[in-house]
Amino acid sequence: MSINVVLVEPEIPVNAGNIARTCAAIGATLHLVKPYGFDISDSSVKKNMKRAGLDYWDKVKIVEYENLEDFKSKVKSKSIYLLSTKSKKSYTDIQYEDDSYIVFGAETRGLPEDYILENIEHAVRIPMRENIRSLNLSNSVAIVAYEIERQLEFKNLDKISKYFK
Repeated sequence: MSINVVLVEPEIPVNAGNIARTCAAIGATLHLVKPYGFDISDSSVKKNMKRAGLDYWDKVKIVEYENLEDFKSKVKSKSIYLLSTKSKKSYTDIQYEDDSYIVFGAETRGLPEDYILENIEHAVRIPMRENIRSLNLSNSVAIVAYEIERQLEFKNLDKISKYFK
């Protein structure tokens, strides 16, 4: 088992690459919900995205969905958490389970408001200063994903550096 990182309509390919690298590091499955804000067939986009993910692409399980409705119809879990600045609850207020889903929206828009309102009891936020709108998407994913791994006691991760074994 592992956690699941969901990107709904990601717009910046380098963020997607960085997030793929984080998923590789923790063994998370990366779920990508279309439409993307970039053309994956464009060679410069592909190059930048691949570079951000380094040589870890073969270590990441990626699942794609045609749209948010496709994702909602296929993923039936009670452990789906939506990240939104509109939530009052902090991401640290949740007791996560293995196989939890953490869902992030597009960099410039976030998640659709109706989706958040339908699931407000599962909406969480990363606390920050009052006049700051948001953090970078790849940083947000790393913050929440590593909190989940910490709560799960890093059970699927190597806790000792190979240099000290």
